[in-house]
Amino acid sequence: MNKHYILSLNPNAKQDWDRCTLREPLTAKRPDLAKLIAEAIGEKGGSYLVSVRIEVEVLEKAALPQVEQLPLNIPEISAHSQRHELVA
Repeated sequence: MNKHYILSLNPNAKQDWDRCTLREPLTAKRPDLAKLIAEAIGEKGGSYLVSVRIEVEVLEKAALPQVEQLPLNIPEISAHSQRHELVA
């Protein structure tokens, strides 16, 4: 059984679960590997000791987009001048 997935590795991701994701190319859903294994053995009731062989071949690589952080120049407003503007 050959399945194709998109593996995304982003060491700069803010959340742990976004650092390494495996998704189906058409639906972007995360694969349920236990369900795939159950389908491979025929989904018959029982407990199984299984061996799973994963063979990986990179078909195409796309670089992560470089995000440039721009400085924000926000003028500071003192609390006194802000209150004055609200009253006026």
